[in-house]
Amino acid sequence: MNWNILITQFKQYLLLECSLSVNSIEAYTHDVVKLQQYFALSHKDIAPTKVTDDDIKDFLKFIAELGLNAVSQARILSGIKAFYKFLILEELLLASPATLVEAPKLSRKLPDTLDVNEINNLLEAIDLSTPEGTRNRTILETLYSCGLRVSELVELKISNIYFNEGFLKVIGKGNKERLVPIGQDALKYLTIYINEVRCHQTVASDSAGIVFLNRRGHKLTRVMIFYIIKDLAKRIDLKKTISPHTFRHSFATHLIEGGADLRAAQDMLGHESITTTEIYTHLDMGYLKTVITAFHPRS
Repeated sequence: MNWNILITQFKQYLLLECSLSVNSIEAYTHDVVKLQQYFALSHKDIAPTKVTDDDIKDFLKFIAELGLNAVSQARILSGIKAFYKFLILEELLLASPATLVEAPKLSRKLPDTLDVNEINNLLEAIDLSTPEGTRNRTILETLYSCGLRVSELVELKISNIYFNEGFLKVIGKGNKERLVPIGQDALKYLTIYINEVRCHQTVASDSAGIVFLNRRGHKLTRVMIFYIIKDLAKRIDLKKTISPHTFRHSFATHLIEGGADLRAAQDMLGHESITTTEIYTHLDMGYLKTVITAFHPRS
């Protein structure tokens, strides 16, 4: 049997025999769909009953590189283990390939992921009555809306914001370009910041066209972005250790756990394939905008 048939039967099993809630059923089936998508992305034609423990380990490595933290990885592995338990009950397998796969251990080196309420609290703590406050709100909205690296944020140019289309052109690692959809909230604050704050600044010659500037009209540094975020975390007494990259992790986690396609998330984050050195071909831009609208909390 193929993936789609077995996933449908698994969903019925969770509903009728396990009596799980609708949300739990959707979460478990999404976990298995993510594994199916991973094989498609890796060009591996593997039937559900032929999956090995190494395949599952490679999948966990893949979603870790997408930005999902250890807690999210463990939850997805739990769904996959439930799926293979179902296949054993249906006598399609004698043993589960997921049995010996250990859940990722929590590591202090991994940045915390913020939930939606924590992100909203950080945003609301910013004083919008000052030019710097408007700028800082725009910075955080853009980081979270697009999953940008901090280096991509500080290098962002006004000419690379396509307001009407709802996209940013981002220059990533190795000067590789990608188009990333941007939510309406972030676009709103970019418009306010550029038209009401930045336009009143004298821009230094070495920062012409750069979106985010300091008081002297120079491009913001990566360190300054760190300070802005650390200060906000203290202001709301946030106990987590966060950085600009935390917003990138949160972007990926919220999209994927909300049900977004792995390929779309990978494309928007600008990650390379784990099996080749080439970046996957960009998806249709209309599709990426649909993913953002459907699955991002601040779309």
